[in-house]
Amino acid sequence: MNVIYNEYLVILIFFSVAFLISFVILILSYILNPQQGDQEKVSAYECGFNPFDDARATFDVRFYLVAILFLIFDLEISFLFPWSLVLGQLSLFGFWSMILFLAILTLGFVYEWKKGALEWE
Repeated sequence: MNVIYNEYLVILIFFSVAFLISFVILILSYILNPQQGDQEKVSAYECGFNPFDDARATFDVRFYLVAILFLIFDLEISFLFPWSLVLGQLSLFGFWSMILFLAILTLGFVYEWKKGALEWE
């Protein structure tokens, strides 16, 4: 039983040292660099030039649709990669469940395409 605790002790020491070093660096950064704001530091920063519009302006819904599509297909890859690694060991149920998953995603993509969500004017 002591062997298990000794292995966890190494991890605890590692995290303790990492926390201590991080804390010391954080404190030293506040001590060595006084926080004084001037006009440039407190001004709004937007890509290197002064903002020309209100930050609370509404975005077009298409931005959100593209972002959601990106997330969906990103998740698809995160499911597809492990599936492809164990494809030879899966049963027919595992194979066809992933084919169904891909078919549903493809139908969703075709629906978005037909609705014009991917077209910019």
